[in-house]
Amino acid sequence: MPGLTDLAIEIGFECASEFDAGELVFSQEVRAMCASGRCKRYGKCWSCPPACGSIEALERRARKFSRCVLVQTVAALDGDFDAEGIKAAEEAHKRRFDTLSRQARLVTRGEFLPMGAGSCTRCVQCTYPDKPCRHPDKLWPSMEAYGLLVSDACKSAGLEYYHGPGTITYSSCILINEEENP
Repeated sequence: MPGLTDLAIEIGFECASEFDAGELVFSQEVRAMCASGRCKRYGKCWSCPPACGSIEALERRARKFSRCVLVQTVAALDGDFDAEGIKAAEEAHKRRFDTLSRQARLVTRGEFLPMGAGSCTRCVQCTYPDKPCRHPDKLWPSMEAYGLLVSDACKSAGLEYYHGPGTITYSSCILINEEENP
């Protein structure tokens, strides 16, 4: 069976790279950006802070893994305000990441940690805080919820964060243990 980076490219990601998960830097400052309300999802869904857990708890969970596979969807836009193109790229990225995560479950025998791009958009209306998540097995806090600066993770992976004018890039990652990635 191919490694996750090979699978990622087969699934349709434009970029995929694997690196040492020890290079990931978990930052309270990044997490504070969530609380500032920049994306307007803080306190509104299970995948975002504070519902997803403290940064300390998330970092402890992440530090159990030795490798990080970072994947990217890079899409061309028709201008800076191409809302349809941005939405289409996000949907394609999340669909690809769903597929990659299902494959990772097989390759790693369930021992993996996916971190998505942005807030969960699986349900039209999140059940937070009144009821449990409808899809806990597909609940992936974002890289930012873990306190990761995506541009730094891209640098560790040897991938560009910015792919040039007229493009948008979505990045996600899956943490694995080295012996589990054939």
